[in-house]
Amino acid sequence: MGSRAGGRRTGPKCIAIVGPFASGKTTLLEAILARTGTIPRQNPVSSGNTVSDHSPEAKAHAMSVEASVATIDFMGESLTFIDCPGSIEFAFEGDAVLAACDLAVVVAEADEKKIPALQLIMRKLDDLGVPCILFLNKIDRTAAGVRDTLKLLQPVSTTPLLLRQIPLRREGAVVGSIDLALERAYVWRDFAESEVAEIPDDEKAREIEARFSMLETLADHDDLLMEQLLDEKEPPRDEVFDDLSADLRAGSVTPVLIGTAEKGNGVLRLLKAIRHDAPDIEMTRSRLGVAAGDTAIIQVMKTIHTPHGGKLSVSRILSGTVTDGTELWAAGPESARISGIYRLLGKDQSKTASATTGETVALGKLDGIRTGQTLSTKKGGTEQLVALEPPQPVFAFSLRPRERKDDVRMSAAIQRLAEEDPSLTLHQNQDSGETVLSGHGEMHLRVTVERLEGKNQIPVEVRPPLVPYRETIRKGVTQRGRHKKQSGGHGQFGDVVLEIKPLPRGSGFQFTDTITGGVVPKQYIQSVEAGVRDFLKSGPLGFPVVDIAVNLSDGSYHAVDSSDMAFQMAARLGMKEGMAQCSPVLLEPIMKVEIATPSEATARITALIPQRRGQILGFDARPGWPGWDIVEATMPQAEIGDLIIELRSATAGVATYKATFDHMAELTGRLADQVMSQQAGGKAA
Repeated sequence: MGSRAGGRRTGPKCIAIVGPFASGKTTLLEAILARTGTIPRQNPVSSGNTVSDHSPEAKAHAMSVEASVATIDFMGESLTFIDCPGSIEFAFEGDAVLAACDLAVVVAEADEKKIPALQLIMRKLDDLGVPCILFLNKIDRTAAGVRDTLKLLQPVSTTPLLLRQIPLRREGAVVGSIDLALERAYVWRDFAESEVAEIPDDEKAREIEARFSMLETLADHDDLLMEQLLDEKEPPRDEVFDDLSADLRAGSVTPVLIGTAEKGNGVLRLLKAIRHDAPDIEMTRSRLGVAAGDTAIIQVMKTIHTPHGGKLSVSRILSGTVTDGTELWAAGPESARISGIYRLLGKDQSKTASATTGETVALGKLDGIRTGQTLSTKKGGTEQLVALEPPQPVFAFSLRPRERKDDVRMSAAIQRLAEEDPSLTLHQNQDSGETVLSGHGEMHLRVTVERLEGKNQIPVEVRPPLVPYRETIRKGVTQRGRHKKQSGGHGQFGDVVLEIKPLPRGSGFQFTDTITGGVVPKQYIQSVEAGVRDFLKSGPLGFPVVDIAVNLSDGSYHAVDSSDMAFQMAARLGMKEGMAQCSPVLLEPIMKVEIATPSEATARITALIPQRRGQILGFDARPGWPGWDIVEATMPQAEIGDLIIELRSATAGVATYKATFDHMAELTGRLADQVMSQQAGGKAA
């Protein structure tokens, strides 16, 4: 390979800002907005006045709970930044965003505890093929040397972390940076542009060594640069910049810039690197497999329901141009028409007449269109570019409105919230009648409930979902059930003999009959089965009965007084009296659980499993995830409800799990008494 002339590319760009929780993403965007004059001053997150964290929920918790969009102009170019939440509970917000971005700025710091969270983010970028720049934030608080920090962080990245700047120090404190490509020093001024300075004599040796290391990494992809280094020739500066751009765009390296977003330090150099080096829309289209053409192709990155403007679909225009009123198709015959095009700056919107290739805008009132869909002006739609697959929920609430009259309103509001956040799952439990909302952690669902009560004005009650306990029997019995009633006119008569027996675990329910001689007419045998099934909905212990066989062996009838209802009543009476003699026992669901955890926390995870009545099946390295393990166990479903809280507490917020039903097991003793007492209390209420 020879040197690759990159050249500065123009056109609107879209950049995601990602990073672990509390790494400074929102602060960085606020600093960018202030430095470019988009906002008059930089507000700290603690003020509650940042552009990103504008929702009441974000302000209340002092954290990003949704992706926030801000479009700015910088040196004549349009840049859209999307600040993505750092908490794993809200990480799915970023999946649809990242797919259509040109570049991700990964905000990180020299904190060993946050390395697993950083690894999750870098893995996602790798999977999507999105190039990234790493912004090493809070550099003024870092005691370790910057190259030691890179050694700490390198394992999270499959590409080399390429140091583009080193700290400029005076009396042990970081006062600026030295740009290794420009060979120039910058003395930082808080919330202002840096002062350009000569590299101090006592820093020159360190700069030369760090620059040579940068050039060696670039030479891995440039034979001419390799020859120049071997011949000890100084490569032309333009060629170095071209290599930096080309390697970033190809995803061959992850350039590392340094700064302190809280003071606006290092922000301008980051912006210039983005402007010069970030891939443009053509390269993003190529990555997504979209051909250029006159047909407009649009990727929906996020859905917002605004109080007054209705539904907005935040979208990247991958090709073509759209105007107000443009008709769009997803995949199929249904279409939607754009009603308003808006540029976003946090919660603020500015209307525009059209949007063209590369721009990121909000399209108004696209009914029926969902986050993650690919839209086209071609009738019938186009190939869908993104397959959004939310991770399995790990936490759930049972919801009900405080006012019965709000039942329909609550369902509609949750549907809107699920449109905004496709990682929410809502289902109606047929056994318990509960409305169960599932998500990715306690905070995730707490924020959802706050939106229900605040944004939608629907007060709700929440509680843990009921565990689907069952009951069965340990021994069999033969029992007669007789229903006889005379009340003037036709009476009621039904008489049955039932053989009740236990079945092996997992067999369910079986009904048979061995009636001979027509002692129970055929038309009433189905009525007997219906009565038995009705009783089994709630057995002697108060729960549905499973793993039981009932055989109708004998009985009698009356030619006038027997009826369908009479035989159902006889069957229920026989079951009620017989089941009490069958040694009923409570069953609880046991789940197979796979826990993904950083290896350093595996011992803590295996220690907490027995505390939740779990049984460890084993653990092994997580395939393709260096430094991670998979712990397998079985655990009662009753113990899993808040498991994720303890797992994340033990792993700096990154562990997760998958749970699938495994088997039912007997529950006896004090715990069984508690369950039955609660069930009886619930029915009494």
